[in-house]
Amino acid sequence: MEFKKLNYSGRFSLLLSLVLWFLIVSQVVRGIFFIWQYDEVSFNLFTVAGTFLTGLFFDTGTIGFIVFPAVLYYVVFPNKWIGSWLDKILIWFFTSLTVFILIFTFFAEITFWDEFKTRFNFIAVDYLIYTHEVIANIQESYPLPLLVAGVAVFAFAVLYLFYRRNSFSKTFTSNVLFKERIAVFSFVLVICLFFSAFITNNQAEWSSNRYNSEISKSGIYSFFSAFRNNQMKYDEFYSSIDRNKAFAFVKNNLKDDNTTFMFNDFSIHRSIKNNPNQPEIKKNVVFILVESLSGSFMKEFGNEKNITPFLDSIAQKSVFFENLYATGTRTVRGMEAMTLSIPPTPGQSIVKRPENQNLYTVSNVFKSKGYTSNFFYGGDGYFDNMNAYFGGNGFIIYDRGRGSVLSDQIKTTRNNINDDEVTFENAWGICDEDIYSKMIKVADEHYTKQQPFFNFVMTTSNHRPYTYPDGKIDIPSGTSRDGAVKYTDYALQKMFEKVKRKPWFKNTVFVIIADHCASSAGKEEIDVANYHIPAFIINMPKEMNQKIEKQCSQIDLFPTFFSLLNWNYESDFFGKNVLDKKFEERALVGTYRKLVLMKRNKVMILSDQKKQNFYTWNKHDNTLKPIPMDKTFFNEAISWYQTADYLFTNKLLK
Repeated sequence: MEFKKLNYSGRFSLLLSLVLWFLIVSQVVRGIFFIWQYDEVSFNLFTVAGTFLTGLFFDTGTIGFIVFPAVLYYVVFPNKWIGSWLDKILIWFFTSLTVFILIFTFFAEITFWDEFKTRFNFIAVDYLIYTHEVIANIQESYPLPLLVAGVAVFAFAVLYLFYRRNSFSKTFTSNVLFKERIAVFSFVLVICLFFSAFITNNQAEWSSNRYNSEISKSGIYSFFSAFRNNQMKYDEFYSSIDRNKAFAFVKNNLKDDNTTFMFNDFSIHRSIKNNPNQPEIKKNVVFILVESLSGSFMKEFGNEKNITPFLDSIAQKSVFFENLYATGTRTVRGMEAMTLSIPPTPGQSIVKRPENQNLYTVSNVFKSKGYTSNFFYGGDGYFDNMNAYFGGNGFIIYDRGRGSVLSDQIKTTRNNINDDEVTFENAWGICDEDIYSKMIKVADEHYTKQQPFFNFVMTTSNHRPYTYPDGKIDIPSGTSRDGAVKYTDYALQKMFEKVKRKPWFKNTVFVIIADHCASSAGKEEIDVANYHIPAFIINMPKEMNQKIEKQCSQIDLFPTFFSLLNWNYESDFFGKNVLDKKFEERALVGTYRKLVLMKRNKVMILSDQKKQNFYTWNKHDNTLKPIPMDKTFFNEAISWYQTADYLFTNKLLK
């Protein structure tokens, strides 16, 4: 009997200490997030209890997976070698490594929450792939040596605590019966199998308050859940309707007096004819996709900090979209929406998916008019698969490559931004002034050759670590998002000052739009207000300048622009000319899991596991109120996303 008393408090003593420590610290971190969002979370007693109990449940599953290899080791390791040098080295090393990684993960969760107001998700998965940019960003945003040293100190303190509790000595001096080892192993195995087979991360989203649900999650569990579900087949995860009905609805919505569909099957390919009594306008096009430019940054939309004075000024003398919404929360979603004019399909953006070359993009339209399409990015276009996507879809690439692996096709269309063309650079790339200078240089070359150009520029300065050249604006570099926004605005102003002196300026139109907002987080299931972005079409004939109040999406910008140019072209785009008299106001937005159709103040959210919720949106306090399901509205929402997913999956966007 004495032998049996030693078993669980002996050989498994260190493991039990690790489990207990992890569960306690996880709840402490959860408490930190709760206090952090004190003005957003629900303090209802049952909701608070549910938040922490749900968190404890998911933490239990997480630690079960973490300790499973250790339990397996205890099962197979012979009793006669317990306490040997081999046993001590293995247990000390892997315990120390595990504690260090877990503490580092807790710190990483806090910094991730600071940026995204969410637990680890698909963004964290994506960032893990691009280690150069991410590590450099961390180094420039935080004192990394101090952070690592702090983690090491905490890890040492935890190991010392285990040592003082005699957890190590008991582990190295206690034998355990084989059947009892099997009992512990079976218990942990059941936990792992239970969570693998029956529990999904979505089940942590139990509260109507999004913050309570996010805080309920376990960061590590959320990370691996996102890793596993980064690409999702629509028909398997979402509600669907008869495909004929879905395409019939979409075609009916896209049809207007200028449109002729070219096929009767599952296709939206069509011919668009504009005013035959007016000539087509052939101007060079500079398109600028601005990093994280929320509408809320502009004075035009109520901001009083005066951090976008230039953009506010051009809002009064351009075609300005007042009620336009981003399709997603990542740069690749903005790129997808602007080039393909497609709703955000679930899982990864099309920009990051395999077999995304030779699609029908806006570059095809420009090519049909004799334009050369160029893509400019101040970082390494390997990041987020940008080079593969743009290089494979008709663009010549100009980026700050660092020797990343490229296909033969892209090698022939890629140009490097050289060191002598750079005045300032951070983790994400060269500053906005430098990327504009490169774009202007290439535009000069095209003008000399009398070659019309479509220049697509992706900026990087409005991104953490918020660093930019010193002395440009009155907010010190690296101090705040406001500074990055103001520098972004400043760089745009300087770019226009330069191009106005160019001989090609009068014959060039500039289109400016955000890729997404600076933050999409909120307490509601979808924070609709945090998808609102500005968009401008500049240097069109003055009589065309106007403020467009109609609700629309990023996918509608280029169809509207092509209409203003009076272009005839073929289209596979889901977007539509906003200025058309038959345009029905709506916005299509989403995350990698939630797909949204918004029509004015009505919001339908389609979720995986074939769930859906219908709300009315109060714009004044930015809240969603559940309302009875509208079947017609529901089918409309399904149609947009089901058809978009079908066309890409079946390689019909060619």
